[in-house]
Amino acid sequence: MPVQLNHTIVAAHDKETSARFLAAMLGVPVRPRFGPFVPVEVSNGVTLDFADVGGRPIASQHYAFLVSESEFDAIFGRIKQAGVAYYADPQHGQPQEINHRDGGRGVYFDDPNGHNLEILTRPYGSGPG
Repeated sequence: MPVQLNHTIVAAHDKETSARFLAAMLGVPVRPRFGPFVPVEVSNGVTLDFADVGGRPIASQHYAFLVSESEFDAIFGRIKQAGVAYYADPQHGQPQEINHRDGGRGVYFDDPNGHNLEILTRPYGSGPG
């Protein structure tokens, strides 16, 4: 069996709200609770398992999701409809823009805990040039 990522734990101040936010933006379901976790499963079977950290600070992490062109349109539409700030770059220096790296499209936005989320239509390094 080849090595595959199965799950990762995502720190949250409110795991239910955070899981619902990501699921709503990506258009995927929130799965039933598993122990202390609220999992969100993406199409390749990987789950992002949201866990409450109590009052402790959360170090921002980056989660990137490779999507099709039509999925990008749908997700980006939900981001804009929800009034979520978005950026063309991970440093959030280009607000209200998307990028076109590698001949595709990409955009960054934050979840309720400050995690830097990204959707992109082409893996980095896959385009011409």
